[in-house]
Amino acid sequence: MSRDDDLEALVTVVIDMGFRLHQDLGPGLLESAYEMILFEKLRQRGIEVARQLPINIDYDSILIENAFKIDLLIANRLVVELKSVERLHPAYSKQVLTYLRLTKLPLGLLMNFGQPLFKDGLKRITNGYDAGPRP
Repeated sequence: MSRDDDLEALVTVVIDMGFRLHQDLGPGLLESAYEMILFEKLRQRGIEVARQLPINIDYDSILIENAFKIDLLIANRLVVELKSVERLHPAYSKQVLTYLRLTKLPLGLLMNFGQPLFKDGLKRITNGYDAGPRP
């Protein structure tokens, strides 16, 4: 199995867990509740995950420590940003793309648990990543 296949399998697991969480609890909880539960469910499954991971920015010899925090970093490869709002603002996608660029990671998920249907609050955001043709 290639590294891209591993990443795609990880994405599938995370989306499935998010869907089940939304299905079981529904919309309307605080973002932090969904984050903590998803974090624990991933750990229980044996998947490496960091929560509220502080990231530094080093720009032109200027170091800004703890410039931002990633909601969930899964297997050091997948950024997951969680929201619980009625409607996703375009800035949220830009936020995830910025996280990807600064960490030099290829793929992120934006999950909004505030919408009635989970699929309407799910966005896949790439940073030069192409999974290629799927069989």
